[in-house]
Amino acid sequence: MGASRPENIFDLLQVAQAGLKAVRPDDGALLLMHFAFRGLVAQADVFLARHGLSRVHHRMLYAIARADGMPVGQLVALLGVSKQALHRPLKHLQEEGLVLAERSPHEHRTKLLRLTREGARIERAASAHEAAVMDRALRSVGERERDAWRRVMLELARNA
Repeated sequence: MGASRPENIFDLLQVAQAGLKAVRPDDGALLLMHFAFRGLVAQADVFLARHGLSRVHHRMLYAIARADGMPVGQLVALLGVSKQALHRPLKHLQEEGLVLAERSPHEHRTKLLRLTREGARIERAASAHEAAVMDRALRSVGERERDAWRRVMLELARNA
């Protein structure tokens, strides 16, 4: 039989080795969120790095894939970044042939973003890594736990 899995975030190897202790009652929940996100994106990040891409590139590809013809301003608003912060990674995606920016036929000042075939392939592969991790985690608990988790995540997302 394998090693037992910790039930407490402070028993997680990385946390225990660092000697972290709870200072506030919600420290365990905050650590769980941090390590859960790292666990969710770890494989996708390795895949993306092999293609010279990062987490921010994936967030952009993910959004554009789900709103074909997304205006640049809408991507800025969705990601909660400035146009200046978006400029360099978006330019990189365009230079790599993963994203196309075309003038809107209705609003000449607006650029609409679309994935190229290669951009769509990379987005699907990176997202598939995350979806597999999420699926395994959600299948490990019952429906009530999934519903509670979704309510907590929605409440946190409302603060974005």
